[in-house]
Amino acid sequence: MRELTVAGAEFVRERHLGTLSTMSRRGGIHAVPVGFTVNDGIVRIITSRTSQKVQNILRDGTATVSAVHGANWIAFQGTASIHDDPAEVARAVALYAEKYRQPRENPLRVAIHVVPDRLMGSAGLLV
Repeated sequence: MRELTVAGAEFVRERHLGTLSTMSRRGGIHAVPVGFTVNDGIVRIITSRTSQKVQNILRDGTATVSAVHGANWIAFQGTASIHDDPAEVARAVALYAEKYRQPRENPLRVAIHVVPDRLMGSAGLLV
């Protein structure tokens, strides 16, 4: 799999929103805007366990997280999983707060992990 360059790592650290695409129940693509972080090879997203994206991932873990800003873009394709362990949710929240802002309290919060098996992006962001 390709890897991020220094510029690519900086791009994913910057405060860009992304899009999470999952497979809907009817076979289409469910795409929603999300805040995301990349740490230790895992793309993390925080959300409520009752969200449609969670339901889609529980049924089919296929997922893509992408971001675009100007001429730069990146896409992480891989397998998603849902994590409700309090320590993992707290880690995902802390990473999110560093990049975006402290999220509101949500007792139904879970963390989505996307483990990429394919990385695509614009010139200069990937090796």
